[in-house]
Amino acid sequence: MPAQGRRVVITGIGLVTPLGNDLKSNWTRLMAGESGVGRITRFDPAGLPVQIAGEVRDFDPTQFMEKKEARRNDSFTHFAMAAAEMAVRDSGLSLAALQGEQTGVILGTGMGGMMTMEETAKAFAIDGIKKVSPFFVPRLISNMAPAQIAMRFGAKGVNFVTTSACSSGTQGVGESARQIRFGYQDIMLAGGTESGVTPLSVAGFAVMRALSTRNDEPQRASRPFERDRDGFVLSEGAAILVLETLDAARARGARIYAEIAGYAANSDAYHITTPAPEGAGAARCMQLALSDARLQPSDIGYINAHGTSTPYNDVNETSAIKHVFGEHAWKLAVSSTKSMIGHALGAAGAIEAAYTALALHHQTLPPTINYEHQDPQCDLDYVPNHARAATFDAALSNSFAFGGANACVALRKVEPGEAA
Repeated sequence: MPAQGRRVVITGIGLVTPLGNDLKSNWTRLMAGESGVGRITRFDPAGLPVQIAGEVRDFDPTQFMEKKEARRNDSFTHFAMAAAEMAVRDSGLSLAALQGEQTGVILGTGMGGMMTMEETAKAFAIDGIKKVSPFFVPRLISNMAPAQIAMRFGAKGVNFVTTSACSSGTQGVGESARQIRFGYQDIMLAGGTESGVTPLSVAGFAVMRALSTRNDEPQRASRPFERDRDGFVLSEGAAILVLETLDAARARGARIYAEIAGYAANSDAYHITTPAPEGAGAARCMQLALSDARLQPSDIGYINAHGTSTPYNDVNETSAIKHVFGEHAWKLAVSSTKSMIGHALGAAGAIEAAYTALALHHQTLPPTINYEHQDPQCDLDYVPNHARAATFDAALSNSFAFGGANACVALRKVEPGEAA
């Protein structure tokens, strides 16, 4: 349990991802090892060197907000609102329970309203200010997603975004847990959201040579830790977790997915995009999260890896895991769910924390799909290609970002009769 403070548990989960727009379809397809990656449909990618992505499909924001409000918000806010609605419904909390100053919202996002920015800039360049909407700035700014959620539920507590590239979502979850742990809030809507599949985003990551160019076989493009990986697949989505104290959850008879037992964030202080050699910063972050959770390395049975499918990052994360876990590194399971949904940037860590909580709850390990050939430098158990039943009590979810921003959450199973 945490060294001090109240114990924090997850009682509701909402998901919008390339695998589906609800929790059930996400978990079913994740366990089946299905891919949500395909050719880009939102715009014509012809002329771009990368033409594939993990898009959210068949999503209608008006199922979760009024048409007028949908028009006034960017899709990253649409995704967050939908995930929040589903998470609250899943938690069983009433609207009255969420209203007031003891409920807060912290979300991670890396890019905010990227599509709004691109579309408005293009229109402004052609036709000037008459094409700039008075809702341009509210649609664009990153904090509008948690702000809209707060307005929807009357949550008057802490409200902000964490923006640290690919670690944003994990920090959204971790910082929210701290708010409850130390008594600042009683309930938090926590997570991340991103809608970065845009022409300029694809072009930007492509010219960095960060993206997979397997345009002819999109579902096989994301292959973390596998010998022939050639880059990550850009994706999008949102995950919202309802967090509350263990005491409160038990008092109302809530289903508990998992406890957020520990959290840590640190910096490589090394390079704008490249991680520190041998994953030194990542290793330190995992160690800090374990310490915060009062867990030993041998207590961990599963790691939901950052696992981007880039040649350099996967080797570094593997090295970091070996450094932290020693001989136990070859006994625990490590998988990357990015193999199925791609890399959702600022939302990735929140989605992966949700998947990790579900893995603990169901005692089943999500697979790393597209694993065909072993990389000699990546020699751990990556749960290749097929989900697997397992018995484990604790897990980590890792996120390592551009700029050297690392974040890690430690989750543990809560037994029904366990003392709070």
